[in-house]
Amino acid sequence: MSQVRPALRRSLPFVLGVVLLAALALAAWTLSRPAPEVLQGDVEATQVSVSSKFPGRVGQILVREGDTVKKGAPLVVLESPEIGAKLEQAEASVRGAAAQQQKADRGAREEEIRAAKGQWERARAAVDYASKTFGRLDRLARDGVVPVQRRDEAEAGMKSARAAEEAAKAILDMAVKGTRVEDKETATALVQRAEGAVSEVQAVLADTTLTAPIDGEVAKRNLVPGELTSAGFPVLTLVDLSDEWVVFQIREDRLGGVTMGTLLHTRVPALGGKEVSLKVTYIARQADFATWRATSAQGGFDLKTFEVHARPDAPVPGLRPGMTVVAPLPLR
Repeated sequence: MSQVRPALRRSLPFVLGVVLLAALALAAWTLSRPAPEVLQGDVEATQVSVSSKFPGRVGQILVREGDTVKKGAPLVVLESPEIGAKLEQAEASVRGAAAQQQKADRGAREEEIRAAKGQWERARAAVDYASKTFGRLDRLARDGVVPVQRRDEAEAGMKSARAAEEAAKAILDMAVKGTRVEDKETATALVQRAEGAVSEVQAVLADTTLTAPIDGEVAKRNLVPGELTSAGFPVLTLVDLSDEWVVFQIREDRLGGVTMGTLLHTRVPALGGKEVSLKVTYIARQADFATWRATSAQGGFDLKTFEVHARPDAPVPGLRPGMTVVAPLPLR
């Protein structure tokens, strides 16, 4: 027993040295191993700009960034005195056209009809007088009492009186019948056109209140009350958190057979490393600026970059645009 202990004491440094060398070798091997490659993507979501159809001044913004809104909810109130002035003009045009239509429907006034009837009766009396005068002169001319010229003058006067009587009768008939059908239809069309102009201005006036086109969250306010906006300029930006996807930029040698419908198992660091299953829904080549150029002429080739979109199988609580999503390589 006394001989074994000295032997153990002599071998102990050797054993410790072997253990130390093994530990150092294991540490060196661990440190020399390349870290596992991961693919990084970003969360994106559908964004909708809320803009005006016409220029105006921002009167009120009824929401703040981060507010959740429902489709149709009022968001922004614009001020445009010019539209109010145009509405007044259009309404005045309607009143004028309606007055013309009433005039056309009612026809001539009673006083005008009486005046036309009086003119016709006077013309008819003139015909009677001219006819009698011509009859007398005609008999006297046949008896040779008066010259034939007097008879001819009386005949001309009678014919002129009859023509005047016919003209007066036509004027009376026109006054009694009223406005022509074509004039009435024209007046009706003018009223309809004026009413259409009012409806158009009212529609524009209704658009001075901008409403939410979708259910979503207010992501950004681009203007403040008092500022001017032009047609089409986005006053607010909404984001639809129910329609999110992840965008990966993948070099083609790392696609690893990824195709439409491939399931990717990923993690979201912002959500405590939560695992999220994504389904590939879009694959497209990027532009030439995203191509990795070969650095060697022997066996090298250019590597193109592809944009891949993947959507969650189910809604992920807390997932927001801009968050990072990582997936291990190769993608399987």
